[in-house]
Amino acid sequence: MSLDIREIPEEHLDQILDLADLAFHEKESDEKRERFRESLSRCDRIGAYDDDTLVGQVAAHRFTLSVPGGELPCAGLDFVAVAPTHRRRGLLARMMAEQWRRCAEAGQALSCLWASEDAIYGRFGYAPGTEGCTVEIDSRRPLALRIAPDPRPLRLIDAAKAPAVLGPVYEAGRALRPGRFARDEEWWARNVPAFDDDDDGGTVRIVVLGEPGAAAAGYVIYHVEAVTGASPTVEVHELEADSAPVAAALWDYLASIDLTDKVVGRVRPLDDPLLLFAADRDQVRVTKQFPALWMRLVDVRAALTARSWGAPVDVVLAVRDPAVPANDGRFRLTAGPEGATYTPTEAPAELTLDVRELAACYLGGTPVARLVAAGLVVEHTPGAAARLDAALRTDLLPFAHEDY
Repeated sequence: MSLDIREIPEEHLDQILDLADLAFHEKESDEKRERFRESLSRCDRIGAYDDDTLVGQVAAHRFTLSVPGGELPCAGLDFVAVAPTHRRRGLLARMMAEQWRRCAEAGQALSCLWASEDAIYGRFGYAPGTEGCTVEIDSRRPLALRIAPDPRPLRLIDAAKAPAVLGPVYEAGRALRPGRFARDEEWWARNVPAFDDDDDGGTVRIVVLGEPGAAAAGYVIYHVEAVTGASPTVEVHELEADSAPVAAALWDYLASIDLTDKVVGRVRPLDDPLLLFAADRDQVRVTKQFPALWMRLVDVRAALTARSWGAPVDVVLAVRDPAVPANDGRFRLTAGPEGATYTPTEAPAELTLDVRELAACYLGGTPVARLVAAGLVVEHTPGAAARLDAALRTDLLPFAHEDY
């Protein structure tokens, strides 16, 4: 039996979708299949073939991800699947190895994914690089706030205006918070209407805050979802604000929509200002916390030297990465506000860690000291973890909510 790893041609896009349906026990509508087919046509695609039958696949979007102080090309894995008839033959490992080889060729220092099963991806060097939470507001009464909402007017706009009106607000916020993908006009035109695919019949609405003719200070994309036997719920897809008062005005608007009794933000940052300026935390509750975007450092040197650093640090790291030999070894990281170097060294290691743990702390979301306490990082020099944490620190926690 011949099992080959090779490029998936465009004429096999329907085979990718069929294999995804098989692996994830789903049957998508014709409309969603067409949208997925169009998305896959823009992806890099690796397949495992049993003769001419597709039995495994990895697709990769070509993203640009915000990292502390800048951005980097990132391969966003999607549609990862192996046919149930071909499990436990090493196909996923072979496809991943080919994916990382292609990342190196394309200059993609990072790879990311949304994990369908957490247990799978750690062994390939991935770890949760961001976390999210679900926030619910009881809107049966006015939203109690500790700050005054921005008084500027709110207005509804249609999706056609999203690139020009929402784009600048999103990009300004993205520059401040690691873990977010760059968007162009094509993204807005393609994806904002697609929010309707998951809205259970509710029309997607876009509300912006700001004087007419002036740049928007914030926006929210939402829909109202009918709930059997209960009042409708306001489902928030995305909320961006350039200040806390702007955010307060948008949340206050959502909580005041007539004939609804709950507002739900399914994926919000752990440090969402709402959780601090809400006057009643019985009214505004975090109902769930979860790993969000998983990260993999495909090129550790490129990743570490591309990000900014919150404090000077000089530390020797022993990094384990058997899958990507160039990352494996002992390296001296010297970093600070002026930049960073990362060079091989024979000096004794101060911290020993797997590339998976390095991915967890790369965007600033997981302190190294917590990984030491969990037994996942070995601290040979007392204080080394604290020094590295000070350098990795970001003003805002990393956040990703765009489940591509």
